[in-house]
Amino acid sequence: MVRESMIVDPAEQSLKENHKIMIGSIVPRPIAFVSTKSNDDILNLAPFSYFNGVCSNPPTIMFAPARRGYDGLTKDTLNNIQETKEFVVNLVSEEISEPMVACATDYDREIDEFEVSGLTPIDSIKVKPPCVKESKVSFECNLNTVIEIGKAEPGAGFVVLGTIVMFHIDDKVYKNGHIDLEALNPIGRLAGNSYTRIFDNFDITRQIKPK
Repeated sequence: MVRESMIVDPAEQSLKENHKIMIGSIVPRPIAFVSTKSNDDILNLAPFSYFNGVCSNPPTIMFAPARRGYDGLTKDTLNNIQETKEFVVNLVSEEISEPMVACATDYDREIDEFEVSGLTPIDSIKVKPPCVKESKVSFECNLNTVIEIGKAEPGAGFVVLGTIVMFHIDDKVYKNGHIDLEALNPIGRLAGNSYTRIFDNFDITRQIKPK
């Protein structure tokens, strides 16, 4: 039986066309709101929606900062991480969605997005980049590795792997040993300017080992 579908070879499409298919179908995407600090002590704060967990031992996350789409240059977030080997991933609740979007612009390197967005930097414990006070969950991370994908041109990118060295969890979010999803109130990234809430949920019990 053959499935009726459109067959698309990405090699025959433009960067924009491939990008639209990916961001429209890989949904919803969690958002890593990444805070870094340069060797010149300039703070940077930027969101990335190619983000996920990798493993729990050691606790490891990944996010994928792309090269800028208009000139192929690397972003300040990646530059700072490669310099300092540290960063913080702050999770995005709906309450800080608009300040988060304000940080998605490609500002000059000397611009502090904490000041642009009005969000509050607070000291981390084990790394130099600050946490976002308004974020309900933050992960202090040491850089594990950076994997470069593609050539030095627009649309290419990197995978950043970080080892979590400290969790920060709002007391209202952590209940009975679990994260309270309603209290966390996270948002997910869709295509274009769209985001989604995560409340229409259902449960399916999985079997760990076959009987």
